Amino acid sequence: MARASSRLRPSLRAHAPGTSFEQERWKRGDSAVVGIDEVGKGAWAGPLTVGAVVIPVDRRIYKIRDSKQLTSAEREVMAIRIKDWALHWSVGHASAAECDELGMSDAQRLATARTLNALGVMPDHALIDGNWDFVEKIDTTTIVKGDARSLSIAAASIVAKVTRDAIMREAARTYPWFAFESNKGYPCHRQRAALELLGPSTIHRRSWVYMENLAWDGIEECRTEPQPMSLF
Repeated sequence: MARASSRLRPSLRAHAPGTSFEQERWKRGDSAVVGIDEVGKGAWAGPLTVGAVVIPVDRRIYKIRDSKQLTSAEREVMAIRIKDWALHWSVGHASAAECDELGMSDAQRLATARTLNALGVMPDHALIDGNWDFVEKIDTTTIVKGDARSLSIAAASIVAKVTRDAIMREAARTYPWFAFESNKGYPCHRQRAALELLGPSTIHRRSWVYMENLAWDGIEECRTEPQPMSLF
């Protein structure tokens, strides 16, 4: 199991997310304030994943940062610690097929609804990364760069990222030619090359613009069994 270093890297020490947004809501009487963040929105393949975390009022853990600032090993360790520390946490998904069918906005709303349904508590208020309210059913505060500014959003970003990365590593065992274990479904040259040669897998988002002008003719799609050839 990956282990976190005893000290933060110097580049991260001055970038700790705070609790000012949470404290403002707690002072107003909102006991269950949930931080929400998504991951996978810009990927070509795999689910859109939304994480949610309700943090305690009176207990803190250190080394939480925006998930993009941490290494994979650091995220793995912090996700375990967050799940032990948080009052409530959950993760929800919208599949690639649902992203195609619904469009990204409605897919994000669907994944968020699933996340909140699995949370185990009805939040009094939600803190959301970005400037768009994709929760809608409860009171919200949108926070630009919220994953770097709010402790609960940063925690949600880590839980969501670690969960989705594990899904994509598992998908790489079924579709090894796309190198999902390294790119996690996000755009890269190797994935593009495999798409040109073999077409999309069953977890690719087929309505995305990257599908345009592929050499693949659309007659066959990638199956779950690897082909008896080496592509790279």
